[in-house]
Amino acid sequence: MLVTPAFAQAAGGAPVGSLMNSMLIPMILVFGIMWFFLIRPQQKKLKADEAMRNALRRGDQILTQGGMIGKVAKVKDDGELEVEIATGVKVRMTRAAVLQVMSKTEPASES
Repeated sequence: MLVTPAFAQAAGGAPVGSLMNSMLIPMILVFGIMWFFLIRPQQKKLKADEAMRNALRRGDQILTQGGMIGKVAKVKDDGELEVEIATGVKVRMTRAAVLQVMSKTEPASES
């Protein structure tokens, strides 16, 4: 069987540049969707957690990452807390160990 010249010619495909553009737009859209649904909420949560840890004050009842519940006895400037976990039992820990503030105390009024 002989091949005719019409079938042996190269097919006229799309230029390489348009293929790159057609793949680039969906990739940008996928990244944008991932940013809105994954990265942005995670960044907001990290900022909220950092603000919660920076707002700790004496008298706040906290839950630690180890599962202990205690009351903040002293807040130090170097990122340490002194937490009373039982009557007369105080432990030192970093602010990063605080998972949640269970109850917040009101700031002292200036009178």
